[in-house]
Amino acid sequence: MAEHTDEGTRAAAFFDVDNTVIRGASSYHIARGLQRHGFFKAHDIFRFAWEQARYVMLGESREQMDQLREEALSIIKGWSVAEMIAVGEEVYDEVLALRIFPGTRALIDEHLAAGREVWFVTAAPQEVGSIIAQRLGATGALGTVAENVDGIYTGRLTGDMLHREAKATAVQALAHDRGLNLEASYAYGDSINDGPMLETVGHPCAINPDGKLLKMAKERGWGVKEFRKRRKNGRRGIVRASAAGAVWATVAVGRGVKAAGRTTVGRLTGRPVVEDERAQNL
Repeated sequence: MAEHTDEGTRAAAFFDVDNTVIRGASSYHIARGLQRHGFFKAHDIFRFAWEQARYVMLGESREQMDQLREEALSIIKGWSVAEMIAVGEEVYDEVLALRIFPGTRALIDEHLAAGREVWFVTAAPQEVGSIIAQRLGATGALGTVAENVDGIYTGRLTGDMLHREAKATAVQALAHDRGLNLEASYAYGDSINDGPMLETVGHPCAINPDGKLLKMAKERGWGVKEFRKRRKNGRRGIVRASAAGAVWATVAVGRGVKAAGRTTVGRLTGRPVVEDERAQNL
């Protein structure tokens, strides 16, 4: 039976995807799968990895993200959504399914068993989040959407990337549309960029947090869960990757889950739907 509050509304749990549900950057593996099928050139993958390294060393910039987004959108213009979705599902089954954190999977199952809705919220392509959500039995996903007309990419985004404050705004809009009580709800993320989303709920929790989010969680008394294993040299097995990873994934896979009949917020609310990325050392 669904959980209800004094206001008679339901509670939900919101999960960031990369390094919260999936170990590493899901978008990197999607891009590799697309490259194997001829959608990306080898130098595109090298550039993707380089942008991840730049972010680790120097941090992200809005100018960098905008530049990569425009370049990548121009690359995918004219590509078929159906082919991209097929590749995304193949990559999930072959790679991403093996990278689900068991601890996070247990949390997802606990929330579902308690009757709460479970939503994934990611700046990566909505298709990535939606495929994972479908496989794990979650309610749905919010993600960045690349526009398509008649199943062909136009080279434009529908709305903007779900990043930082945009995640919080999307969660609040979804809660309003579905009658969810955010004070009774839960949110999980690994990055300081997930902070705004975590602040929207009554039960925030940092999973595998970066240093800044860990500090924020301790200062505010939030829960902290660590599902990563440490290497012998003391470094965590997962390091931050570029927010450009979200750009590459967004434009690489586009808007296909809606076209393929997947559950999306666009179908529920009419709004554009769908992370800052961190990847495993490659």
